[in-house]
Amino acid sequence: MIDEWAEDRPKWEQIADVIRQRIADGTYPPRSRVPSVQQLVNETGVAVDTAQKVLANLREEGVIYTVRGLGSFVAERE
Repeated sequence: MIDEWAEDRPKWEQIADVIRQRIADGTYPPRSRVPSVQQLVNETGVAVDTAQKVLANLREEGVIYTVRGLGSFVAERE
C-alpha cells in the first residue's frame, strides 16, 4: 500500500490519501468494500488505533460508510 512513509505527515493521513486515490481512480468503486482495520494493520504495519483513525476520518468526510458486522464501503458520490 505504502512503500515509504513521509516523515512530515501522520501515517493515518497517508493511508487515507491512498484510499481516497483508489476511490478516485475506480479501484474501489461505489458500494465496494474498503480494507478493514485488520487488513490495514496487516498491509501497513500500523497500530490498530491508527487504522481505526483512518476509517473514522473517511467516514466523517462522507467518503465511506460502515455497516456494523459487514465492513466499510465506498459512499455514492453525487
